[in-house]
Amino acid sequence: MLTLFWLVFWAGLTVLAVSAGVSLRIRLRDRVGKSMPIVNDAAVEEILATGALVTDEDSPLDIEKIDDEEHKFWSQTWDEPDER
Repeated sequence: MLTLFWLVFWAGLTVLAVSAGVSLRIRLRDRVGKSMPIVNDAAVEEILATGALVTDEDSPLDIEKIDDEEHKFWSQTWDEPDER
């Protein structure tokens, strides 16, 4: 009887682990699939003609603005720790 319990327990645990893995794989595929641009024959022709592929995605990051914000952050004064 105890052997049957452990068999059912491990089978149930295996089913839960497999279903969690499949669910995670589906969610990751959906998330990654939306962010990747689709490269078809027209896109390849554009790459060959111009050397770059322009998509309708969000504009790229403004590196100068990021650098200014980082410099402003690190130039702030900080409270010194209490030495007791």
